Amino acid sequence: MTHDHDLVLRPTEAQTAAALAPPPGRTGGDLVVETLRGLGATTVFGLPGQHALGLFDAVGRSDLRLVTLRVENNAGFAADAYGRITGEAVPLLLSTGPGALTSLPALAEAAAASAPVLALSSQVPSAGMGGGRRGHLHELRDQSASFRDVVKSVHTARTPSQIPSVIAEAWESALTVPPGPVWVEIPEDVLRAETLIPQVTGMDATPHELAPRPELTALAAHWLQNASRPVIIAGGGVIRSDAAGKLKQLAERLNTPVVTTFGGKGAFPWTHPLSLQSWLEDRHMTDFLEDADVLLVVGSGLGELSSNYHTFFPTGRVVQIEADLGKLESNHPALGIHADARLALQALLETVTERPDPYAPDRVKMVLSEIADRLSTQDVALEQELLTSIRAALPPRSPSFWDMTILSYWAWSAFDAKHPNTMHSAQGAGGLGYAFPAALGAAVAEPGTPVLAVSGDGGAMYSIAELATARQHDLDVTWLIVDDGGYGILREYMTESFGRATGTDLTRPDFAALAQSFGIPATTTTPETLTADLKKALTTPGPSVVVLPATLKMFAPTHL
Repeated sequence: MTHDHDLVLRPTEAQTAAALAPPPGRTGGDLVVETLRGLGATTVFGLPGQHALGLFDAVGRSDLRLVTLRVENNAGFAADAYGRITGEAVPLLLSTGPGALTSLPALAEAAAASAPVLALSSQVPSAGMGGGRRGHLHELRDQSASFRDVVKSVHTARTPSQIPSVIAEAWESALTVPPGPVWVEIPEDVLRAETLIPQVTGMDATPHELAPRPELTALAAHWLQNASRPVIIAGGGVIRSDAAGKLKQLAERLNTPVVTTFGGKGAFPWTHPLSLQSWLEDRHMTDFLEDADVLLVVGSGLGELSSNYHTFFPTGRVVQIEADLGKLESNHPALGIHADARLALQALLETVTERPDPYAPDRVKMVLSEIADRLSTQDVALEQELLTSIRAALPPRSPSFWDMTILSYWAWSAFDAKHPNTMHSAQGAGGLGYAFPAALGAAVAEPGTPVLAVSGDGGAMYSIAELATARQHDLDVTWLIVDDGGYGILREYMTESFGRATGTDLTRPDFAALAQSFGIPATTTTPETLTADLKKALTTPGPSVVVLPATLKMFAPTHL
């Protein structure tokens, strides 16, 4: 006897194969897109090029948001900022040869700042890989070799089936502490080829945690607990690991003064009684740090800018928490703790108890007063007033991005970032042109939040083409351009060193008129009207430009 429920119609082998078969026209580019989406990507930056067209075609058929800029290096800066703001790995799509190579300065900055950029470039067709020298357009003998000493890791997918695993491996590398840029390349024919591989699902690329060794944090806690004059130097690692809250807890429990490096701006509240702010380029601060009997360095390698140009020589014990193994004890002998800043600070918090020190705030006031007295003898009131004006105009939670220009060098030491992860500059690698394209990337990451970019006129010319990008995507970025007719800081350095400056004076456009030609509102301001003009620009939706004609100068160095 046969029952109705026994009549189950099972698919034939042909029907099963048809159901599993990918839709016609699906390519290696689709595998890239499906893998990126499976890993959590929602936004990609980049520029199309001949060998990468198969990838961009797949992006165009997907729900990924594509933000195209006008220059590959600027696209890299935008991806860098998106990664800094979100903490997510950011795909940067590039084409072979010149397009790829143009991104190198941006990837160097991402490496210095630990920004998780996943640079994904096309390559010449497979037959030309490995030095085949078939004369393809954009051909290089070994493209990946140009990036190997810049990025964290290099990955190549030579067949469609390798694409998901290669991208997942690169993604994990980019996000594993310390985060940073990685390089992936895929030949043109692999991106264009139709594939029989089923749709990519179930991707997983969990980054590894870097926990401290307990015997090291126990000894560090003992030293800090029993110190007479402890001090904390908080670097960019505190920002990258989202550890500002734990840093504040530890400093308050130990009653320990805290100075932030320029990469660590905002890691500690600027007006806190224990805040030494960021005056690392000052001999009074250098002396104060050298006097510490225990110095806790968190997330910094104590490089050139963080050591007053290598004139800082600690006399007490040093504890260095650093995720980048190459930076551990690279400048000073220390109890080196190779760990993520957040996990190491948590371990210290679980060990130390209250350390009373009623005189710590007075010691902080003393050194800040000495720095203020030194500045008062110099003619630098204008520079200080400009920073005050910018701070008054900028909403507390708005990100700001600073190019390599005199006002930025002032900001490193003297600007209150207000909150963690809101002030960024190119001080890691030191390349020009960072601020505006980076601000565009931040505006993509945080829609509805006004973003500020600060450049000199020389640096602005590196990224002037991105006015078109700002208008095309209607990004909420205000660009402050300080126009002194040249590379102001280089002019100052050369004049001091050689008695004259060479190659530092520049012909430049009428920046306000140029911006207006892109349909972007622009105004020329003065030091007296700067706050009002910036406030208006920052509260007006979409891009805007504010030009400040001014010749600024640096405070006197103390390291010479």
